[in-house]
Amino acid sequence: MLSRCYHLKLKLHLNDFCQGLAFLLLVCGLCWGLQQGAENLGYNWQWSRVPRYLATSGPDGWQAGPLLQGLWLTLLITAVSLLFSFAIGLSTALMRLSNSRMSMILAKVYLEAIRNTPLLIQIFIIYFVFAPILDLGRFTSAVLALSLFEGAYASEIIRAGILAVPVGQTEASASLGMSRYHNYRFIVLPQALRKMIPPLTSQGISLVKDSALVSTIAIYDLTMQGQKIIAETFLTFEIWFTVAAIYLVVTLSLSLLVKTLENWLTAHET
Repeated sequence: MLSRCYHLKLKLHLNDFCQGLAFLLLVCGLCWGLQQGAENLGYNWQWSRVPRYLATSGPDGWQAGPLLQGLWLTLLITAVSLLFSFAIGLSTALMRLSNSRMSMILAKVYLEAIRNTPLLIQIFIIYFVFAPILDLGRFTSAVLALSLFEGAYASEIIRAGILAVPVGQTEASASLGMSRYHNYRFIVLPQALRKMIPPLTSQGISLVKDSALVSTIAIYDLTMQGQKIIAETFLTFEIWFTVAAIYLVVTLSLSLLVKTLENWLTAHET
């Protein structure tokens, strides 16, 4: 029995080693392919010029470069949009679960319109059509477009979390004379929130990547700053790889946060 467990454990370690080796070979192959492609194009790598666009040092100390400034704006847009998308998603989910037929129809129309049209088109419609009418700035237009887009998906997550709460608890609160508002506030939503937090956080990761599209309306986020630097320096490959790496670091960090949060919720689940 001990020998069998030992061989099984050894097999698992060997499998992990083979997967790691395969990944390393894949990375080396990609790097070699990029190097060969650049040589065939006659491209001269100039990585030494990239750090100045991340941060610079001067008499006043270290200062953020254009890429880090763009990252800050990207994170700001993402954070604000995530808050508004949660509010929109919660409202839409409650409208779909309400007894009002008109509310259900409005929520359904909103969901179908947003989920079945590209985000880029929605950004253009809000910025070029509604923004001049409502006197909205570029930042506000970007936040509104992202909030409406992500809110449609968040509403389904929230609705699923609410429906996961046993109906018997809603019936018990009604038998105690609690109103529908107090039922949702004190009974349903606190329990549903535990189930909603991990997928909503994952939705925030998608929001970080989707926010790159706001560069199309001249918002100097991380992507737009990268385009500006490339136009000035022609460091096409170096800057785009750096921008991609920054996005990767942010999304992987958020993914780790989601995993930690899921483990914590599982450990404290009663």
